[in-house]
This record gives sequence, C-alpha cells and structure tokens, in this order.
Amino acid sequence: MSELKELVEKFIELDDDLNEKIENALDDSEELPEGFEEEHQDQIEEMGEIYHNIEHKVFGEEFIIVFNSNEDEKEVVALIVSDEDEEHEEFVIPVFTDQGEADAGIEQFKEEFGDIEFECETKTGEEIIADHHEDEDFIGLAINAPQWDFVIAHEDVHECCD
Repeated sequence: MSELKELVEKFIELDDDLNEKIENALDDSEELPEGFEEEHQDQIEEMGEIYHNIEHKVFGEEFIIVFNSNEDEKEVVALIVSDEDEEHEEFVIPVFTDQGEADAGIEQFKEEFGDIEFECETKTGEEIIADHHEDEDFIGLAINAPQWDFVIAHEDVHECCD
C-alpha cells in the first residue's frame, strides 16, 4: 500500500472518530460542550499534520485518471459536486492510487452512466492540477472516488517545503 493511501485511510479514520464524538457531544444541543476542543486538541492537531502530509504527497504522486473514450476527443471523467440549482457546475476529478481502485471506480461509473468506453492514463497530481487550474469550477481531486469520500482542494496541493 502506498504511503499516500495509508495517510488518507488514517485521516478518514480519525475524521470519522471525531465526527462521532461531536455527534455524541451535541446530543440535542446545537453547541459543543465547553472544553470539547481542548479535550480533543491532540486528535485535531494529528489530523492537521496528516492532511498537510497528504497535500505534499499528492503533488508528486502518480495517479490513474479515467477518460471517457466514446467521444471524438478523450474527455476526463469529472464528478459534479454542486447542487442542480447552482449557476456553476463545480466538479472534482476522481484519481486512483492503483489499477484495482481504478477498475472499481470504472465499474461504478458504468453503472451510473451506462455503457461507456473508458481508458486510463497515469499523471502526477501536479500535472492534473496544472491541466485544470484555469477552470474556476474545478474544486480538486477525489482520491479513489467514489469508494472513498476524500477530496483534496486543488489549492492545497503543493510541493513539499523543507
């Protein structure tokens, strides 16, 4: 398993745990109890460090991206994340950490979109961001989507600093 995949899985695990704690703490209240953030500060800081490491890893990581090859021109598969009534169609680009994840994603895309021919290509996170950075509706990358619910914003992806 790649280091990036391990980091994302750890982040998701910590995030799910914290969300459960928040849900339990809220009960019928709309506000968290006093001291909740301080009590969970270590977990919040750990999540911040992991996310920061993910930001750096995504920059140089090679991903598999999926294209719809039924069109005259290959078109990258994008997932619309905005509401139907919004003026702009904000989207994320699903990227996959290995061929097995890509194959699972393609199967789900075929179920959703019908019998479309797909093909895969490998690009780094930096290349994918560069290809779409001028599109104001581009939000970022969805890692191993739709199996995971993890999106990293395009502006968060950057080269590792020393």
